[in-house]
Amino acid sequence: MTTQNNGFGQPIGFPVPGWTPRPRPPRTAMEGRYCRVEPLDPARHADDLFAANAEDVGGRNWTYLSVEPPATREAYRAWAETMAAGEDPMMHAIVAADTGRAVGVAAFMRIDPANGVVEVGHINYSPRLQRTRAATEAMALMMRRAFDELGYRRYEWKCDSLNEPSRAAAERLGFRYEGLFRQALVYKGRNRDTAWFSILDREWPALRAAFDRWLDPANFDEAGRQKERLAELIRSGV
Repeated sequence: MTTQNNGFGQPIGFPVPGWTPRPRPPRTAMEGRYCRVEPLDPARHADDLFAANAEDVGGRNWTYLSVEPPATREAYRAWAETMAAGEDPMMHAIVAADTGRAVGVAAFMRIDPANGVVEVGHINYSPRLQRTRAATEAMALMMRRAFDELGYRRYEWKCDSLNEPSRAAAERLGFRYEGLFRQALVYKGRNRDTAWFSILDREWPALRAAFDRWLDPANFDEAGRQKERLAELIRSGV
């Protein structure tokens, strides 16, 4: 964007004419071809999620989350009830279209309607969801809600700077690395330096086109192998 100057010759940010606070995300489902992302309902989702997460033997997926993996079905349900009751983070279950079962979670959080900023976080993909089309589609659906439905200007992703899979996922999905917040948090008795990533509204149209092309069934052969990689589509500016 071109830098502008005020009457004193000082550089100032570009105008945002007609800006008004944006709506908060609604508690409604986001429907896709491979999955549905819907508000977490412990009565419907907790048992499925506990079973799916049980395949993560040892709880590797929970290393960089703020809590330890619930050891029992009852403990998982209690955690789900706490998370489902909150407005921020607003937790969602990711339901696989082919089975109708919940296989992962993700949340809208740090919701800032006044400035049109929202973060996606608390992401936990069970082994049943990892490396599937639904895994990518779930993130695209949440971006569509933020940008297309609600008109937000900025969509954030933050993670422990040592969480290499999360950093790689952010970059694959089109987030841009912005920097490191040193000693940002203490969790599980240890330090966290936080890596920040974002997508802006003006970047979204090209990303949306890349997601649409990658998720198209025609992008996969009879064995389910992708023909074009998402990262390549994003780089090419499809």
